[in-house]
Amino acid sequence: MKAYDIVITGAGPAGLAAAVAARKAGISSILVIERDEEMGGILNQCIHNGFGLHTFQEELTGPEYAQRFIAMVKELGIEVMLQTMVMQISPQKVVTAMNRVDGMMQIQAKAVILAMGCRERARGALNIPGFRPAGIFSAGTAQRLVNMEGYLPGREVVILGSGDIGLIMARRMTLEGAKVKVVAELMPYSGGLKRNIVQCLNDYGIPLKLSHTVVDIRGKERLEGVTLAQVDENGKPVPGTEEEYSCDTLLLSVGLIPENELSREMGVEMDSVTAGPVVDESLETTIPGVFACGNVLHVHDLVDYVSEEAGRAGANAARYVKGELGKGGKQVGIRADSGVRYTVPRSVHIGKMDEKLTVRFRVQSVYQDCYISVYYNKERVLHRKKKVLAPGEMEEVVLLKQKLLEYSDLEQITIKIEKE
Repeated sequence: MKAYDIVITGAGPAGLAAAVAARKAGISSILVIERDEEMGGILNQCIHNGFGLHTFQEELTGPEYAQRFIAMVKELGIEVMLQTMVMQISPQKVVTAMNRVDGMMQIQAKAVILAMGCRERARGALNIPGFRPAGIFSAGTAQRLVNMEGYLPGREVVILGSGDIGLIMARRMTLEGAKVKVVAELMPYSGGLKRNIVQCLNDYGIPLKLSHTVVDIRGKERLEGVTLAQVDENGKPVPGTEEEYSCDTLLLSVGLIPENELSREMGVEMDSVTAGPVVDESLETTIPGVFACGNVLHVHDLVDYVSEEAGRAGANAARYVKGELGKGGKQVGIRADSGVRYTVPRSVHIGKMDEKLTVRFRVQSVYQDCYISVYYNKERVLHRKKKVLAPGEMEEVVLLKQKLLEYSDLEQITIKIEKE
């Protein structure tokens, strides 16, 4: 059985950044396993710009951003296995993988970094009535067809869901000559970044209908049209508000789900809100020596944050292998409260943390003129004013080790949204 110090599953932005960080931290025995035929993950099909502003202080396209990390991985001589599928990881960190050349193989790792990314929620999860004709795609599938395979899925398009991929595909299909008739969103607010709504919809005059959903799909062989209806505050369609749209393509941009089958099988504790593993300040899961980063942990909006988080996971995995990642003493829980959906990480060992710890979170709905507050036990230590908070944008607060050490009886850190 082959043995490596660190095995990383996935060579997308998270896996590559984790590998580079672990190598720079002094670990030479690293293996990255990727099921696709090339590195870069989802970035290869994201040919629009807007990547790298935080990491490289310049605006890059997805493939350019990926290429920077691929070049670093090659330069550092990190071993990568392509077209190889990880079938199982045991709690003892034995990785079972297979490919066409070597067949089934087992690899013993001292530490494992989970970087599998996420997948799109499919039509089956939506319960839309109507036929199942050709012409219904997830937005990511359409993006791959247009940007990598060179196929145009259709000429008249309706998009359900206002996630970032759906918004970007509205612009992309328009640029390719298709007519995007409407983007419908079930919630009363958009799920995407503000800049994408402006650049992808407003600039092209594409209407966004909030609190609307698809209630019927017409067409037997090929999609012929859809019916949209307004929904009430419970998400139920309001009778009499139906509108007919003729179209030959329906794109679904209805959310991303972290790809955690491997994590679940291993026995890692999962977070019911993020659908990703529960981690502490080192991004270590409930199984010692198993770390998680990127979209497998929680869905990010910017790839720069993925790289930064993965860098921390890689460095901490290296410390674990060297035996430098201490026990860290007392564990303090981080609680999401009053408008905050979740936090990553969920807990912190004050003795083990770096000087600064970035806690990322998302809010439950749109809030205006409010404050992000952080409490140590019952005492408020941060009260930051925000003009607007939206679920589509990830927020963060920074915890300082120096400040935490002043509170010897600290039991819980609470992050909440307050009106005043």
